[in-house]
Amino acid sequence: MYFTGFADEAARDLATQIKATKEIGWTRISARGVNGSNIHELPEDEFNTVADQLDEAEITIPEFGSLIGNWGKAITTDFDLTLAEIDRAIPRMKRLGTDIIRIMSYAQEPWGSDQHEEERFRRLREIVTRFADAGLTAAHENCMNWGGFSPQHTLRLVEKVPGLKLIFDTANPVFQMDRSKPQADGGFPWQDPLEFYHAVREHIIHVHIKDCTNPPAGETEPTEYTLPGEGQAKVREILTELQNSGYDGGLAIEPHVATVFHAVDGAEPDWDQCYNSYVEYGKAFEQLCHELGI
Repeated sequence: MYFTGFADEAARDLATQIKATKEIGWTRISARGVNGSNIHELPEDEFNTVADQLDEAEITIPEFGSLIGNWGKAITTDFDLTLAEIDRAIPRMKRLGTDIIRIMSYAQEPWGSDQHEEERFRRLREIVTRFADAGLTAAHENCMNWGGFSPQHTLRLVEKVPGLKLIFDTANPVFQMDRSKPQADGGFPWQDPLEFYHAVREHIIHVHIKDCTNPPAGETEPTEYTLPGEGQAKVREILTELQNSGYDGGLAIEPHVATVFHAVDGAEPDWDQCYNSYVEYGKAFEQLCHELGI
């Protein structure tokens, strides 16, 4: 296994992201945002500068955390926007030697309404094929998208989209209701991270590490994002099972301790706090892995 992380949670600019990564002692960044833009949305000259900085710092990019089909895009969004994102991402992945791109299955429609499932499958088949034809792997993350409704929804994607692989996020189940289970008086139960992992593990090629606690009643964001192993994401158990199964892929920290990238309150983060918490999180994660024999 190797360690990486979404260093845009430490800083907007790449130089400081690299500094945080090296302070932890790592040589990899999961690329998502630089200077406030996703890696596949940067102007060409700015991307070239980023690529040169990474080369000079000897930092590699094992994963693109793309915007393709993410929780902010309805399935009714013009598919040409997605195809343009793919066209921009592929040459940039090749320039950086990146093999995996994180995709999603478009935003969840309100439960009980038309989810346009066949259109989701059609789009994901096209997305996966375009990356595969370029020798790259598109992997779906269990976030606030259709595939995140339950483990069964994710498995249906795998069935309907040949070649689709999975990125498993340990904490996303903690604040997602399990739509495959019966409703009780309080609605659907929260997903169980370990149960979700067990259901999909044979398809996982990359793992995001974050931890948190269940949201308050009626809310969608966790009560608290915690250090790894201190919340309800069953990080210790999942890491142990990954180790015992011979998993040799990436473990990418996505702390959310100081800033939440899908929050929409518009508040500017305290970037000094973000930097310090990211480094602290990385070192705490290393210590947890050491305790578990990883």
